Amino acid sequence: MHSARSAALGGSFTFLGTNLTVNRMGYGAMQLAGPHVFGPPKDPDAAVAVLKEAIASGVDHIDTSDFYGPHVTNQIIKRALHPYPKNVVIVTKVGAKRGADASWNRAESPEELRSAVDDNLRNLGLESLDVVNMRVGHLALGDAPVRAHVETLLELKREGKIKHVGLSNVTAKQFAEARAVTEIVCVQNQYNLAHRGDDAFIAELAKNGVAYVPFFPLGGFTPLQSSTLSEVAAAAESTPMQVALAWLLQRSPNILLIPGTSSIGHLRENLAAAKLELSPKMIERLDTIA
Repeated sequence: MHSARSAALGGSFTFLGTNLTVNRMGYGAMQLAGPHVFGPPKDPDAAVAVLKEAIASGVDHIDTSDFYGPHVTNQIIKRALHPYPKNVVIVTKVGAKRGADASWNRAESPEELRSAVDDNLRNLGLESLDVVNMRVGHLALGDAPVRAHVETLLELKREGKIKHVGLSNVTAKQFAEARAVTEIVCVQNQYNLAHRGDDAFIAELAKNGVAYVPFFPLGGFTPLQSSTLSEVAAAAESTPMQVALAWLLQRSPNILLIPGTSSIGHLRENLAAAKLELSPKMIERLDTIA
């Protein structure tokens, strides 16, 4: 049964140097919080239902963070899924915190990173986190050093609170710096049909067996819009968003998808994209969008 589900969800991928194997089509939990990823959702029962449907459909990779809400998303995940099925891999991230005004603020000191890991453990109801991504992501800072942050996560790994370390919002140079400290199992950056800045980076990570997890695979808060995308979708008898997801799955075997939604209907649509085969001609046309 698992192999059939795996095929239906884009095939499987094993994180480098781990025994964690996931279907390539996963689920991002950010949209389970309230508006602007702040406060509780209008309908917590509906949020729980989406998570249960995702797992029932074979999703076994859930992406979250305790600064979504804050705390809200992880508490909903715990309510919906705890005790967790053995095959489910939960990936979370640290490096930011939310202000009372819903602002996103950096939180990168050793104390803040430790506190964030403890918050994730408590609100998810776990003793150890499968993968923790260090969110760096300050484009204005360019290749700001990441070594000290990764060393803190490595200490937490030695203490058993973290099993594996990943990175979010990083450059290739920062990845190389982090990799000198410890094994990095995944990179989570912004990437989609229209936002192709990481093309060379994805190829490098693929060569090294490192997962690449695009956030905003459908364009984020402003959905992808393109007449070319709409035309290809019409030819493929699919929605533009399904085509955008299918393009990512065909783009590189190390790409794992985590599209988010708070609607069961949208969830089913997203998961169905994993079965969509785009022809070489369609991919050629889609590649012109960037």
